[in-house]
Amino acid sequence: MVPISEEARNLGIVRGYYAALAQGATGLDWTRWFAPEVIQEEFPNRLAPVGARRDLTGMQEAAARGHALMAEQEFELLEVIASGSMVAVEAEWRGRTARDAGPLRAGTQLRTRFAQVIELRAGKIVALRNYDCFYPWE
Repeated sequence: MVPISEEARNLGIVRGYYAALAQGATGLDWTRWFAPEVIQEEFPNRLAPVGARRDLTGMQEAAARGHALMAEQEFELLEVIASGSMVAVEAEWRGRTARDAGPLRAGTQLRTRFAQVIELRAGKIVALRNYDCFYPWE
């Protein structure tokens, strides 16, 4: 039996995480995917002009806020590349708002092309860096 490489293992974990995330972040088994010390950095973008830095609790709270705002959403993984403990994802996210929120009106279609760099250790995600590029919305 040929041992699985670190890259192959990490690619499988990240693809599994995105498949679970597509089912809804609020139902996500957070302990399956994330180490307790995980840190997420969201770099400045149209929805988060100053960016954000979140620990696991902050990620869960942000996911709950997002779930409450969105009527529907989907991810399309365009490219997933691994090197050692790092996985780079290029993807597109699309969603429709369920209610008014700030400049967004209920029913607004949102779309972003994003890159995410994910670091894994012992089969768990320990760091995420998000680079979101939102398309214009009306």
